Amino acid sequence: MISASKLKSVDFYRKIPRDLTEASLSGAGLSIIAAFSMIFLFGMELNNYLTVSTSTSVIVDQSSDGDFLRIDFNISFPALSCEFASVDVKDVLGTNRLNITKTVRKFSIDSSLRPTGAEFHSGPVANAVRHDDEVDEEYVEGSFALTEQNFDKYVHQFPLTIVNFYAPWCSWCQRLKPSWEKAAKIMKERYDPEMDGRILVTKVDCTREGDLCRRNHIQGYPSIRIFRKGTDLRSDHGHHEHESYYGDRDTESLVKMMESLVESLPKESQKLALEDKSNVAEKRPAPSAGGCRIEGYVRVKKVPGFLIVSARSESHSFDASQMNMSHVINHLSFGRKLTPRAMSDVKRLIPYIGSSHDRLNGRSFINPRVSEANVTIEHYIQIVKTEVITRKGYKLIEEYEYTAHSSLAHSVDIPVAKFHLELSPMQVLITESQRSFSHFITNVCAIIGGVFTVAGIIDSILHNTIKIMKKIEIGKNF
Repeated sequence: MISASKLKSVDFYRKIPRDLTEASLSGAGLSIIAAFSMIFLFGMELNNYLTVSTSTSVIVDQSSDGDFLRIDFNISFPALSCEFASVDVKDVLGTNRLNITKTVRKFSIDSSLRPTGAEFHSGPVANAVRHDDEVDEEYVEGSFALTEQNFDKYVHQFPLTIVNFYAPWCSWCQRLKPSWEKAAKIMKERYDPEMDGRILVTKVDCTREGDLCRRNHIQGYPSIRIFRKGTDLRSDHGHHEHESYYGDRDTESLVKMMESLVESLPKESQKLALEDKSNVAEKRPAPSAGGCRIEGYVRVKKVPGFLIVSARSESHSFDASQMNMSHVINHLSFGRKLTPRAMSDVKRLIPYIGSSHDRLNGRSFINPRVSEANVTIEHYIQIVKTEVITRKGYKLIEEYEYTAHSSLAHSVDIPVAKFHLELSPMQVLITESQRSFSHFITNVCAIIGGVFTVAGIIDSILHNTIKIMKKIEIGKNF
């Protein structure tokens, strides 16, 4: 059995009898400083231990959301009518989806971006509009020409005023002209404007009456409008309440449409019952303002491509000099929608995340050269995916951040708003990391031991220096 004296011989921390120790003011001061230093360094180490650090790496995109990317958007066009606004998607693999309507909604807005009514419904996509097969060159013009001076007079005078807004250079207008004049002549013979007074078939040349056409938000030619007496009053936003006709343009169909409108006059409540059912879907409310807010989402392949907003119609012509694609991007984002709570949690951990998630939101892109034709506004967008992984391996978020550069460009075609999409094949991986508890304890011990040792060395030097100075002073006195 080991004796107590032998066991004491291995003591690393031998004790000096208290009677042999001597306290000093300098030692007390150093002890206080050392204690505060230990507490300060311990607090810094504890904060460093509790802080979550991150490491960033770039890897090949291994997305779990498939081969498609969702694009959410909300864009306001103050000078593009909802009547012709179209959202198209194209890519380098040959995808060409035109006039997407299933996931896109449109709302008429005025020049100040204020909504002017409920959602604008474009109606079903019609097949090719039928025109007269044989064109009779010897037709007699039967429609009445309206101008800025007499437009309001006749619209308020007749219960029904059918107006063909056209441009002489428009090929569709030229194809419509014979059948329109024949239909107008037939209706004039059946319902004489002076004797019967129920319907008047008219036309407006938009190259001469530009202000009148703009007042009625005419952007495509020809545009057939149906004005009803008493319902064409101006609202607070300055537009007329009337209908547009999108049906066939042969003489028979036009006369049939006009006849159904006359029959609906006695009792407006019986209008749908009296109308020919084949024409119900061909007449829809006309756009109530000259602008349009387009919102919704599309899914595109993860390859370079385009998102295009333009004026599109299979039976109308557009004047490029009158098309203004200025717009305000209210919202544009890629990938899954992030909840505000998720984004706030991530920004608390990683402040720079999300700074490029909505880079274009709220920005306006206005064409300052309105007098110049065929100005396309293009946005070049480079997209990269970012994932944040927690220290436990849990995927906190995955988002798509992007950079964007915009410019104005001249085109030989109708101007558009074009978004060039470039998706990076790489992704940024941000992983949380935290120091181990053993590392924390080791550093705490190093802090305590290091401060205690350094303070002891300083105290020893200070004490010996004072003793030497005292000896020198005593020697001088002798």
